[in-house]
Amino acid sequence: ADQWPQLLAIVRWLAGHPRPGIYLRQVDIPGIHSKFIETHRTVLAELLDRVLPATAVTTGKSGVNQFAARYGFLEKPARIHFRVLDAQIKLLPGTELPIVSLDDRSFAQLKIPLRHVFITENEINFLAFPPVSGAIAIFGSGYGWEALARAQWLMQCQIHYWGDIDTHGFAILDQLRAVVPHATSLMMDSETLLAHRDYWGIEDKPTRRDLHRLTAAELALYDDLRDNRLQPNLRLEQERIDWAHVLSALTTATG
Repeated sequence: ADQWPQLLAIVRWLAGHPRPGIYLRQVDIPGIHSKFIETHRTVLAELLDRVLPATAVTTGKSGVNQFAARYGFLEKPARIHFRVLDAQIKLLPGTELPIVSLDDRSFAQLKIPLRHVFITENEINFLAFPPVSGAIAIFGSGYGWEALARAQWLMQCQIHYWGDIDTHGFAILDQLRAVVPHATSLMMDSETLLAHRDYWGIEDKPTRRDLHRLTAAELALYDDLRDNRLQPNLRLEQERIDWAHVLSALTTATG
C-alpha cells in the first residue's frame, strides 16, 4: 500500500508514453528509483493490462522475464561468444585467433570466409578447441537459439553441434535445427558413448518428450537414453571425452 502512489505514477507515465522504446532504467519519474519497475513487474503487468490500449501491449509476450517486450521497452541484446579457429582469418587487427563477443545484430552482419561453425556447450572445450581451417567455435546457449536466427550467412556453413550425450543434449540439438535445419551432431553417437563407458554419469532431470528433428541414428540413441535401456538416467558429459577422440572426430567432420 505504501508504494501504491509510485505504481500509479508509472502506469500514468506509460499511458502517456506507450511503447517508449527505452530501457526500464531510463524511465525518469520523480521519486521512483531506477530498479523500482523491475522489482514490481508482476503487479505493474496487472495494472498495465487494464489501462493500456491493445496497440500498446504485445500479447504474445508474458511473464516477468518478458515484461520489457510486452510493453515496448528495449531488451538487453542477445550476445554471441565465439573464437576464431583459423589464424588466416584476420577479424581484428593485430590479434590472432581472437575470442569475440558480439550482439546478435552485429554477428548477423559479419562477413567471414567460413566453411565450418562448431557449437559447444562446455566453456573449457570452447577455449581449448583446436585450430581448424576456415572455422569458428561458438560457446553455446543451451535452449536459446534465437540469437543465431538473424545470421543468414550461417546457412552457407557446415554447422556442427557438440553437446552432452544425454536427453537434454539431444533436445537442444532438436531445437537448434528449428533455426539451422542442416546442423549436424558431433560426437553424439553410440560409438562415442560406448567408448567412454568408464566416464558415464547420471542426468538429474531427463526429458521424455518426443523429438522430431533428429536423424534415425540420433533418435535411436535418444530413445535408448530416455527409456533407460543402457543405464538409468545415463549421460556422458562432453568434457569427459578423450582428447584424441575429439581430434579424430574433427578430422572426420572437416573432411
